[in-house]
Amino acid sequence: MNDPAGATLPAPTLHAQPVPGNKGIWVGIFCVLVEFLLLFCVYFIAKAHHPAAFERGPDQLATVAGVTITLLLLTSGYCMVKAVAAIRRDARRTTFFWVLAALLLGLGYPIVKFFEIRWNVAHGIDGTAGIFYTVYYYLTLNHLVHVSWGLLGLIWVATRTALGVYSSRDHSGLEAAAMYWHGTDVLWLIIFPFFYVLR
Repeated sequence: MNDPAGATLPAPTLHAQPVPGNKGIWVGIFCVLVEFLLLFCVYFIAKAHHPAAFERGPDQLATVAGVTITLLLLTSGYCMVKAVAAIRRDARRTTFFWVLAALLLGLGYPIVKFFEIRWNVAHGIDGTAGIFYTVYYYLTLNHLVHVSWGLLGLIWVATRTALGVYSSRDHSGLEAAAMYWHGTDVLWLIIFPFFYVLR
């Protein structure tokens, strides 16, 4: 490039934005998404073969439990967004409190799920109650397993944040935990209407 005076100007350089997290977590997230894609296929195949069971099924579930889990996961995910934003400013104390808030809200999920399952069993809704409930338990409990892994990740990054490991220049571990946690949010936002809303 030349300026009006005829001098050569350096070509502009493009700085690529780094992908949040790390390659390992994205491989893990991809594997989880493929797994749930197959499970969603099972859901639609079962629904196509047993439409009446899937039309009646949601009426027997405790919708308030599904709504509560949704609110807990979304709020927890928001806290992780704030945690990542805080560490990018080197606000480590603020980061720790946001991660801790995300963890505490996330722990509400298995607690709500425990009482939901107790309520279901008390009302005769178990894995033998019909195809809808078999698919419901398989998908939601599988999701709970992945949420449990995510909670372990949040405990890990909360500990490392408290120890001052992360900074604005090095926080890929915190971002990785946040990405995985958001993945569980997205999956639940698909699972929730499948079982609690759609007929």
